Amino acid sequence: MRYFVLLLLVPFFSAAQSFSSAEINKWKQQAQRVNIIRDNWGIPHVYGKTDADAVFGLLYAQCEDDFKRVEANYIEKLGRKAEVAGESELYNDLYLRLVIDSAEAVADYNKAPSWLKELLNAYADGINYYLYTHPNIKPALLTRFKPWYQLLWTDGSIGAISTGDITAEDVKNLYGNGNASITYHPKEFVDNSSGSNGFAIAPSKTASGKAILYINPHVTFYFRPEVHMVSEQGLNAYGAVTWGQFFVYQGFNEYCGWMHTSANVDVSDMYIEKFSGSGNNFTYQYENKQRPVKQKQITIKYKKGNELLSKTFTTYATHHGPVMAKRNGQYISVRSGNRMLNGLLQSWQRTKAKGLDDYKKVMALRGNTSNSTVFADNKGNIAYWHGNYVPKRDIKFNWGKAVDGSVIATEWQGLHDATETVQVINPSTGWIQNCNSTPYTVSGDASPKKKDYPVYMAPDGENFRGINAARVLSRENKFTIDKTIAAGYDRYLSAFEVLIPSLVKAFETGVQPGDSLHRSLAAPIAVLKNWNYHSSNHSIATTLAVEWAQRLNASIRKIYIEDGEDDQVTATKRFAATAIPLQLLAPLNETVKQLKQQFGTWEVEWGDINRYQRISNELNQQFDDNSLSYPVPFASALWGMLPSYNSRSFPGTKKRYGFHGNSFICAVEFGEKIKAKSLLAGGNSGDVNSKHFTDQLEMYTKGQFKDVLFYKEDVVKHAERSYHPGE
Repeated sequence: MRYFVLLLLVPFFSAAQSFSSAEINKWKQQAQRVNIIRDNWGIPHVYGKTDADAVFGLLYAQCEDDFKRVEANYIEKLGRKAEVAGESELYNDLYLRLVIDSAEAVADYNKAPSWLKELLNAYADGINYYLYTHPNIKPALLTRFKPWYQLLWTDGSIGAISTGDITAEDVKNLYGNGNASITYHPKEFVDNSSGSNGFAIAPSKTASGKAILYINPHVTFYFRPEVHMVSEQGLNAYGAVTWGQFFVYQGFNEYCGWMHTSANVDVSDMYIEKFSGSGNNFTYQYENKQRPVKQKQITIKYKKGNELLSKTFTTYATHHGPVMAKRNGQYISVRSGNRMLNGLLQSWQRTKAKGLDDYKKVMALRGNTSNSTVFADNKGNIAYWHGNYVPKRDIKFNWGKAVDGSVIATEWQGLHDATETVQVINPSTGWIQNCNSTPYTVSGDASPKKKDYPVYMAPDGENFRGINAARVLSRENKFTIDKTIAAGYDRYLSAFEVLIPSLVKAFETGVQPGDSLHRSLAAPIAVLKNWNYHSSNHSIATTLAVEWAQRLNASIRKIYIEDGEDDQVTATKRFAATAIPLQLLAPLNETVKQLKQQFGTWEVEWGDINRYQRISNELNQQFDDNSLSYPVPFASALWGMLPSYNSRSFPGTKKRYGFHGNSFICAVEFGEKIKAKSLLAGGNSGDVNSKHFTDQLEMYTKGQFKDVLFYKEDVVKHAERSYHPGE
């Protein structure tokens, strides 16, 4: 690789961007066609003459609320984080550049239909007009946004990158050390309860006889704001938008609603390539012939002190895709579809769907590579699709592992039609749930049958959230919005009904009365034995159970699995049944010791250490035990709880603070008129001086929802401010 040093003025990353008088005049004219009404929660209701006007106003409003996060998302997708954060991001940038090609995004922009190009232009114009009207805002890097940026990130998902199990560390090991080979050892699973819950309830199970949709994404806090966008061209969408995108990602219009959950549908594959030669003479074997390895120069800039340095990497690719790893002497390439024009077309068009038939047409685009969909409409239909973009493959191969790239048998055979994917429409049970779990239990007895589908369509296993969701949805027959919210906030930790009895048995049969372990654990075991497995602020058992379970075998924390692997429920039951007493008791003893050391006693109520705090708007949240925080009765969804609240301690804190989980939550009932309630983590504004920075914070800790203002007459009644962008 080649190394360069660029000499820069300081600060190199905040140079002012000039805009021409022609574009400024154009923006001012468009701004007059847009009206933004901020309601009493600070939520922007954006009204435009055209769809493009609504997009222009939406992006302007997003920048008002949190330009920092709008910009951060595109710095990442451009593969330019190292220019801001330094060399530590170098290989993350290279990883992104290998799978997201800016040139392809530009090409898609140039060939986009005229109506989409108008939206893309309005997206960039809305952000640039904000920067023009707010010269005090100093971008970290991006002083002018371009229309094609949106085509780097087309389906709205928080990650939206699929490369099998290849990571940036693999890329570093391949391209960062003279292409030296390494021995690959799978890493221990790290506790990560990311995901989402989605429920759809049919008229047969609701008090009103109308369908209800429950929207419950689990993401990093403050990753998505709550918005409403309306135009005179038929747009009227409400919900959560990912910072910097111009479509409502999870939400509803007057006809239907959509909730996306993460799934493990196989949408990308790893190929073992048989390389020969070296340098410019690299070839790879395919069908007993040698093909030249494609080589591409990628230059990554990175900040170091007051300088901007750069490294140029010679990267490799085969006809399958970029070579991203070398494991045990074998080069591995990746075939994937991490961004595509159809993805953005689909993301926009679903916001204007007028019911199930329209939504099916949108799904036929097959541009959604990272999500499953829970759906309901005003005609009483409910539906679920497990994934959308699914390549056809030979079922003889295990597609969860790297396959032989030298034979034609492992090639994709086109895409499955959207009607061929795992799905259920209007199940006889009257309910649908998906909690990042198998689609084969999505609707109880009416669920799709595993035998009817190839394994790669749904390797997902069962998890404890899925079990809990099925239980709460099947036991009620007169759902209302409030009852749906109550179901979504069920605090039963179903994993512990498996784990705790085994722990108690290990203590009662494996520990002699009077020895030191018995003296240390007798009282904590008694608390856990009498627990009902529900979390609460005053529960000592919740503290013990959560802190203990985090020390147990990593297999019980694995949500996403591949073909042949144990799912979370199976792994937990096996561990509970086969663990020797010390494997269960020693982690509890460590937990008791740690609680005593940190708090002076092991009898710590969950709400005393499980806290919610928002004191800064840094991208990496800051926490302080000495600053105001609130008790939270929820725990990680990993253990079966439906309302997700992922918390941990941070450097300098003893208490645990939430950073991930329930974000935008909404229950909506469809009918002649929309009825909906919603809740957002913290508040809609990223401005620490705004009342909307924390106006929903305490409500969030109690699961108290606000009424959604969907109709303009209601918005006007609760308006705090009405203005054109730039005013």
